[in-house]
Amino acid sequence: MEEKLIQRLESAVARLESLSLSGGAASAAASGDDGPLDPSILAYEDLIRQYLGRVSAAAEKIGGLVLDVTKVLQQAFAVQKDLLIQVKQTKKPDNAGLAEFLKPLHEVITKANALTEGRRSDFFNHLKSAVDSLSALAWIAYTGKECGMSMPIAHVEESWQMAEFYNNKILVEYKTKDPNHLEWAKALKELYLPGLRDYVKSFYPLGPVWSSTGKAVSAAPSKPKAPAPGAPAPPPPPSASLFSSETSQASSSRPKEGMAAVFQEINSGKPVTTGLRKVTDDMKTKNRADRTGIVGTQEKESRTSSPSFSKAGPPKLELQMGRKWAVENQIGKKDLVISDCDSKQSVYIFGCKDSVVQIQGKVNNITLDKCTKMGILFTDVVAACEIVNCNRVEVQCQGSAPTVSVDNTAGCQFYLSKDALGASITTAKSSEVNILVPASGPDGDWAEHALPEQFIHVFKDGRFETTPVSHSAGG
Repeated sequence: MEEKLIQRLESAVARLESLSLSGGAASAAASGDDGPLDPSILAYEDLIRQYLGRVSAAAEKIGGLVLDVTKVLQQAFAVQKDLLIQVKQTKKPDNAGLAEFLKPLHEVITKANALTEGRRSDFFNHLKSAVDSLSALAWIAYTGKECGMSMPIAHVEESWQMAEFYNNKILVEYKTKDPNHLEWAKALKELYLPGLRDYVKSFYPLGPVWSSTGKAVSAAPSKPKAPAPGAPAPPPPPSASLFSSETSQASSSRPKEGMAAVFQEINSGKPVTTGLRKVTDDMKTKNRADRTGIVGTQEKESRTSSPSFSKAGPPKLELQMGRKWAVENQIGKKDLVISDCDSKQSVYIFGCKDSVVQIQGKVNNITLDKCTKMGILFTDVVAACEIVNCNRVEVQCQGSAPTVSVDNTAGCQFYLSKDALGASITTAKSSEVNILVPASGPDGDWAEHALPEQFIHVFKDGRFETTPVSHSAGG
């Protein structure tokens, strides 16, 4: 990369010299044509060509959603290149002006986030890995220590750590299946580490360098529609933000909702009984003939027989395209069985509650997504068993499972068989995760081990050392 950069720099210098001798340098500078000749822009073009080119080449071979999200990735890096050129021609803006300046990048990241919404696809890990990695491009928003961001180099590294969780899943899932997916995942990582990180380290370690004599950027004025006669004027729209779609108004100025409104009313100093209606004798239950005070069985069953989960859609248990078993929106079903399966098929369990699923046979992958009070019993899994966005689940492996991942889950009991004791277990943003292993003796009880939820970080010898907090219940 250094040799290519030197060659590009030499050609750029030669062109500048020729422009200077011919008297055209001034006109080129006035038209802004010298922007791409800047060494930092040349290096950024090399970054796109060398690293992003590898990601794109692998995506072309895979196609589908992977190619779609890679094209958005290309668009985001192209937008940042344009912003880097504009930085050298723009004065340092205020917060409102910075939000307006970064609006094109914010729009691309929003477009990428839309690809991960809706029902989870077979390439969910690819989408999440690429989309989460795009937050690294926000290093350009660093304006100093008071801005609340990590410094640019650290921001790139931290952003990739969020995406690496899903990137590693790709490496595990396609280790023996398709080298094109492995190449895509490896190239994506190298795009940021070392690619973008080393670029920022070389040219912008303290953030973008704004022009002292360039044009100023200000927030775009809002253009609300003319209100109807007699109607109040609509409020102005919230300012755009690269990191959040929420309005930037202080929380104290917003109207309170839910319990916050209740406490605000209590603390207002008004009498507690203000606004309450007086209960007359004829309104009391003991004096009403239409109320007996006894809740009937039929009424109680009608209230509990239609839980809110049923609104998500009709229940499903079917094999789709001969590849994926879909188990969706099952409520209170304790006898769900998948028996006719093979090692090339995956099982995706979504939106189920208070049910039990038995998987009789070896499958490629098992995913449990947005389920509550679920029980899963399976024999063997080739790639991984994943538990995502769940609450109070129990999973038992009777055979082998090389990888287990628990993400954004509260309450998980996972029983490992003797053949699965070597499983690699990854947890992220989860609590109350307990792993139970069989006893050494034939008549012994299961041994329960609580995975740590809290960690201690100590800065030592120039780096942070992280150790888990010991739990007395671990065992």
